[in-house]
Amino acid sequence: MCSAIMPSFYKSVPRIVRFSDVLDPRNYVPVPADWWIAMSDVEMSTAAIEQGRYRAVNVAGAAAIAATRNALSGLDLPFVFGGDGASILVPQADIASVREALAATVTWVRDTLQLDLRAALIPIAAAREVGFELSIIRYAASPNVDYAMFAGGGLAWATNVMKSGLYAVAPAPSGTCPDLTGLSCRFQTIRQRDDVVLSLIVEPCEVADPTAVRAALSDLLEIIEASPTMGRPLPDEGPQIGPPWLGIAMEAKAGRPLAGSLFLRRLWQCVRRVPSFLIFHSGMPVGAFSPRTYRRQLAANADFRKYDDGLRLTVACPVEIIDAIEARLTAACEKGLLRYGLHRQDAAIVTCVSPSPRQADHIHFIDGAAGGYARAALQLKQAVQ
Repeated sequence: MCSAIMPSFYKSVPRIVRFSDVLDPRNYVPVPADWWIAMSDVEMSTAAIEQGRYRAVNVAGAAAIAATRNALSGLDLPFVFGGDGASILVPQADIASVREALAATVTWVRDTLQLDLRAALIPIAAAREVGFELSIIRYAASPNVDYAMFAGGGLAWATNVMKSGLYAVAPAPSGTCPDLTGLSCRFQTIRQRDDVVLSLIVEPCEVADPTAVRAALSDLLEIIEASPTMGRPLPDEGPQIGPPWLGIAMEAKAGRPLAGSLFLRRLWQCVRRVPSFLIFHSGMPVGAFSPRTYRRQLAANADFRKYDDGLRLTVACPVEIIDAIEARLTAACEKGLLRYGLHRQDAAIVTCVSPSPRQADHIHFIDGAAGGYARAALQLKQAVQ
């Protein structure tokens, strides 16, 4: 991102403006050997989604990013949001603070969302010892926001290590709350009238020729970018603000602890939201803040496509383009180039990390509104078994 607070290594990482350039391995640079991978993942996320708790799953996935950033005073770090989890790269000097933030997040997710979040802190050196690399580039989603893209197999290896129980971060004592300032889900579900929202995860097969894999992935991106809206799931003017009570149960506990009963905290949060709801609903500027500008920035900053040794996309396209994407994927799978999981739905949801609405570098994670990445990941898992 474009913050003045950024580790010197991350400042030096190349910044690309065309998303298709994520496929070029020459753009990536290795992460320093003394950095660590902070990871989180909601266990049994598919079951929670089956119960209609996709917003809670997304909030749990984004919570580790918000907690880590707040624990490090807004330090800009490479991260990737996976729908039901996240991966964040952190310097060695900040490990103690990050461990504390992750431990508190695990407890908060359990106590508040009734979900089990596992977390781990894994040294990058351990990945390299067993033959995996971890390299990154910065993709400029807009002039205001960069998102990190990852290559080398290190994140996939670390995910398996976390799920095995190694390097686990133990929960903090019950009742511990991380600082989740800025984490919210106040915007309405973005429904598509004519398009289909596709959540898609595509990975290369282990023995596939890298050049052929890149060609197949490039072909997919070209199909999406040729669609009327280039696959963007949000309108240019941004999503509509939801009513003051939307997501209030989670946000009442997402900030710094407040005195009083949970009911009073929810009521206070709801009251506090009324002015912002009226401002967004009217579209009228208040001082230097313009709700229309913020919503346009939200759409431009949205994290709806990412790369971590494969594509992760939540895009909105006409059904014929979605069918063409699936046909190309099937053909690439039959050739032994790619494996994939996808899920179609009629809407997308947005989870925000916006510590200051007055700044333009607020970040917004997009997922499908009916399971999204979690359902796509389940289909991918079933395909490789």
